[in-house]
Amino acid sequence: MKGLIGQKIGMTRVFDDAGNHVPVTVLRVGPCVVLQVRNEERDGYRAAQLGYIEEGLRPEQLNKPTRGHLAKAGAPPVRMVREFPLSPDADTKEGDRLTVELFSDVEKVDVTATSKGRGFAGVMKRYGFKGGPAAHGSMFHRGPGSIGQAAWPSRVFKGKKMPGQMGGRRVTQQGLRVVKIDPERHLLMVRGAVPGAPRGYVLVRQAVRG
Repeated sequence: MKGLIGQKIGMTRVFDDAGNHVPVTVLRVGPCVVLQVRNEERDGYRAAQLGYIEEGLRPEQLNKPTRGHLAKAGAPPVRMVREFPLSPDADTKEGDRLTVELFSDVEKVDVTATSKGRGFAGVMKRYGFKGGPAAHGSMFHRGPGSIGQAAWPSRVFKGKKMPGQMGGRRVTQQGLRVVKIDPERHLLMVRGAVPGAPRGYVLVRQAVRG
């Protein structure tokens, strides 16, 4: 299993051996505790249910069903619970703790998070449309222009780029190169940007491509 839950800390930069400037995103990945192991006989699939151990979280901040579920696995208070697939030969057990060292031999990762919500946006901000002339009397400054035909088919095609809700959706950034790992502070640095705001939750998996 090559997947953990974490939080986005922010962005900074590091320098490689050649002195080149490398922009990186710092993620606090893990520690995570295994709360439950799914199997084919009982659940029809193999997966591990992980809980993210967040600093400063107290048991009284969780509801009673969650506390009972954690007590079965002997786990400390966790904030976020997600499932990750397990390989057939995995020996993961309930109560195991997984840290960022899981990615010590991984070159690239995929990071999933909720992008920043931008509210209702027009086509220029949402899709980068050029817009119309900005001169006086233009009557067409930031509009989308023609969105369909009149006589046939007398409708707007599905998928047309239109004004609407921007951001606030699940986004996966694929193939981010692992630059540095700090096991003592549970930090993982990846090259490039990661979706979401600082302190937002992220899912880090081994890259499926590349």
